[in-house]
Amino acid sequence: MDFCQKLLQLRTQRGVTQGAVAQACQMTLRQYHRFERGEQKPGFENLLRLADYFDVSVDWLMGRTERREVWK
Repeated sequence: MDFCQKLLQLRTQRGVTQGAVAQACQMTLRQYHRFERGEQKPGFENLLRLADYFDVSVDWLMGRTERREVWK
């Protein structure tokens, strides 16, 4: 599963709109829309915000591990 598919899955599991995620992560709706459609990859700050919002590890979002949980 690639980054954009993971974002879509996380958002639908949480039952929130793209606008709600964008607002919570301090980005524009257009920007989030591009991430979820695979048209653009997020920079470091946005990647951290998305991982924090969905409570998943950055490594999982980036496809570096199958471990979804945040390592603490």
